[in-house]
Amino acid sequence: MDVHVVINLFHILIVAPFLIWVGVSRGQLPDGVFSVLVGLGLFVTLYHAYKAYTRLVAKSGYAWVNLIHALWIGPLLFYIGANKKETPRAAFELLLLTGFAALGYHMYELAAHYDIL
Repeated sequence: MDVHVVINLFHILIVAPFLIWVGVSRGQLPDGVFSVLVGLGLFVTLYHAYKAYTRLVAKSGYAWVNLIHALWIGPLLFYIGANKKETPRAAFELLLLTGFAALGYHMYELAAHYDIL
């Protein structure tokens, strides 16, 4: 299976639903989820910062994808995880919007890959 299809399915089936669930649940999340968010935020930020750097050095046109993850998604996950139940509602709303955006974008990319559109 094409790696892009796997990435799209991963975001459609796992990432987007998780982000939407966290965004909707807000302060009602189990305490352990906040620790997961801190770790996930650190991982996403560091991994995608490295990938963005390598793509920028290689003059790839896809560095923007990694920059969005390193500068927006990872830090937002970390922020929510670090602030736990004291996180402002706006941060949860931004994560919710990000989840819906990820779902729509990856569904579109998957449809385009299979020439459905």
